[in-house]
Amino acid sequence: MMRKMIAGMMLVGVMAACGQSKKPERATTPVAEDSTFLTGTFFLVRHAEKNPGRDSTLTTEGRQRAGKLYRILKDSAISRIYTTPFKRTVETGDSLRILGKVDTAFYQPDSTGESLLYEISRRGDWGKRILVVGHSNTLIPLIKSLNAKPKMDSISEKDYGNLFIIHKGVQKAELVEKRY
Repeated sequence: MMRKMIAGMMLVGVMAACGQSKKPERATTPVAEDSTFLTGTFFLVRHAEKNPGRDSTLTTEGRQRAGKLYRILKDSAISRIYTTPFKRTVETGDSLRILGKVDTAFYQPDSTGESLLYEISRRGDWGKRILVVGHSNTLIPLIKSLNAKPKMDSISEKDYGNLFIIHKGVQKAELVEKRY
C-alpha cells in the first residue's frame, strides 16, 4: 500500500513539474518557403466519350480514347489518379490504374477546384505527378486553381480530346495544352 502511495505522489510531482516548464515554440514554415506545397506536375483531362445519362459509362469511342490516354501517359511516372466519383471519370483513368498499378483517389466536382486541392493536401501528394480526370464544366476552374492560365474559357460538351499539362513550381505554373 505504501509503495502505491509513493508511486502516486511521484507521478503527481512529475506531472506538476511538466506543467510548469515552458514549452518550446513550434517552428513554422511560411508557404512561400515550403518546397512542395502547391507544386507538382498535373495532367488534366476531361472524361472520355460517355453514354447518355447522369452517371453513365464510356462508349466504345470513349474506351478507345481512354486507351490512347494510357499509351500517352504510361511512362509519365504518375503517382496517383484523381477522379470524380462518376463512372465515366473512373473508367477514363482505369487503364492507367490497372496496367500502371496507380492508386486512385476521389474528389468532388466543383466550380472552384477546392475539393481537388483539399484531397491532394490530405493525401500528401504535392510535388508529385498526378492525373486529374474531370468534366467539361470543371476542368478550366481546376486549371485556374493551380494558378495556370488556359487559352480557352470553356470546354464544349462534345470536346473530349484536351490534355492539359501543368508544371507547377512554388513561384509559377507552366501550362502546356495538347490534343489526344
